[in-house]
Amino acid sequence: MKKYCYGICFLISVAINILFSIHLYVGDGPNQEISCRSSLTWSEKAAAEAEAVAAISCSGHGRAFLDGSISDGQPVCECYGCYSGTDCSELSPGCAADANSGDPIYLEPFWMQNAADTAVVISGWHRMSYEYADDPMMSPELDKYIRKLHSVAGNAITQDRYIVFGVGSSQLLSAAVYALSSQNSSSPSNVLASTPFYHLYKDQTRLFNSKNFVYRGDTNSWQTNNTDVIEFVTSPTNPGGELKKSVTGGKTIHDHAYFWPQFTPIPGPSDHDLMIFSLSKLTGHAGTRFGYVVYAVLASSFFQLSSVRYILNIFLCTLIIYRWAIIKDKDVYDKVLNYIYLANAGISKDTQLRVLKVLKVAMKADGKPFFEFAYNQMSDRWNRLTSVFSKSTRFSIQPRHPLHCNFFHQTRQPSPAYAWVRCERQEDNDCAAVLKAGKIIGQSGSTFSAKDRYARLSLIKSQDDFELLMQRLTELVSLENHNIEIM
Repeated sequence: MKKYCYGICFLISVAINILFSIHLYVGDGPNQEISCRSSLTWSEKAAAEAEAVAAISCSGHGRAFLDGSISDGQPVCECYGCYSGTDCSELSPGCAADANSGDPIYLEPFWMQNAADTAVVISGWHRMSYEYADDPMMSPELDKYIRKLHSVAGNAITQDRYIVFGVGSSQLLSAAVYALSSQNSSSPSNVLASTPFYHLYKDQTRLFNSKNFVYRGDTNSWQTNNTDVIEFVTSPTNPGGELKKSVTGGKTIHDHAYFWPQFTPIPGPSDHDLMIFSLSKLTGHAGTRFGYVVYAVLASSFFQLSSVRYILNIFLCTLIIYRWAIIKDKDVYDKVLNYIYLANAGISKDTQLRVLKVLKVAMKADGKPFFEFAYNQMSDRWNRLTSVFSKSTRFSIQPRHPLHCNFFHQTRQPSPAYAWVRCERQEDNDCAAVLKAGKIIGQSGSTFSAKDRYARLSLIKSQDDFELLMQRLTELVSLENHNIEIM
């Protein structure tokens, strides 16, 4: 009897261990996250290399990278602005604060805190084909997560829409202009934007030199009965950070690169014919080169690539920034895909995998940890910036007006990516030059088709860059009050 009892207990023990092993290594089902086995094979070396490079501190003022330069067998630190030396520990005295570019490094601490969940190890044979099994160019899983992202953020309608990925803002913006433009070369469409606006709208429209569309300037100066208008609506604006609506009432391209809760209160989901979004301003991954565009109902006739020169221009301009689009009309969707295919034969599969990993982390707990972190970073910077400018009569920055945010469920002030600085003195008609004399590098107002009495300062760079910017601004403002105190 005892032998039978021992035998039954042994079999039960074996069964329990089998079930436990299946649960540990396989998971509860096909929707369960893939579990990592305790022992690694081919990925162990790659993981060790990544950990070793990430452990190089560079004194906290730079980073080492797997694809960076090597010296004496070791990765070389790439130092942030104004820092140098082998470990980035040497601060250059008198260095100017560089607030010129929109390089969104301010979110780097968040991703370092989430290193394990966002790390990507790719096999040498990962997706070697041009196509996915279910889609020639775009990951169906990433498409699903982007839709979930907009649902969580509450900033865009994606139901019954198509999403198209792109590898450059110029690619998607030019595709949008061509999609909406007249096919009658004798009467080209008129491309407009409201000042101040992102200079690429004007630059690329002129670069392509198409017979079907022509850049006409500011919407406020457009006084004609010609209704064939394509209007760029940047909302929030770059650089002002204001939410905008169409002025002309014609065909529109809504650039929503900064329409995220960390930059502006979200009053409700955007529901326009054509909307463009960018990963770089959402998560800070500018180097990943990913974005998309959202299309709704558009003209059914989209475009035909008419010349080799035009194709080459598109190809050369795909290196600027990565975005995505959302589309409602199936014919337009098919033509946009054709445009992307002719431009670069699709989107990098490696990039789409990394974006998927990043978005999964950003949307944990319905996006609250990520967007709270990003908003707190930007809000703190704006509080400090406002404190400095409040002591100045020579300089001013754009006003900010609180709005109710449907994401945070409370009223909050905008915290734009850029400060739009105005030089108030009559003699200071070149504000960027005035700031440069104070060791601050910004972009002139004319870059955004505004007056040079204005200048743009970036607030989304690294913490080192922001601290130096605050120091230089405080010094410049203190010259008015003869009292230097770092804010």
